[in-house]
Amino acid sequence: MDSFTDYGIVLLTTASQQEAEKIANVLVEMKLAACVSFTPINSIYTWQGKVNKDQEWQLFIKTDLTRFPTLEAKILELHSYEVPEIIALPIQKGHQPYLQWIAQQLD
Repeated sequence: MDSFTDYGIVLLTTASQQEAEKIANVLVEMKLAACVSFTPINSIYTWQGKVNKDQEWQLFIKTDLTRFPTLEAKILELHSYEVPEIIALPIQKGHQPYLQWIAQQLD
């Protein structure tokens, strides 16, 4: 049985719901993600010396982090931002049936 130690959540923001859906669909279809959830958020950040406030879409990408290089490359290919947020967080613990489901989706 898998130990699931390589599973994680990749955080990503996009400029629109349409962009979020496009990236989510591609990642799931390519089996780079088992599931992608997304929701609107408000962001305040500094970019090129200026403070910005924008509505964005936060994606929560459930994946096997050993696939991160390929996942990152595909996101960069599809994303509209010059420097998108792509942050991987490991899953330390999880409900075993859910982790097994992730594994099955990525086969």
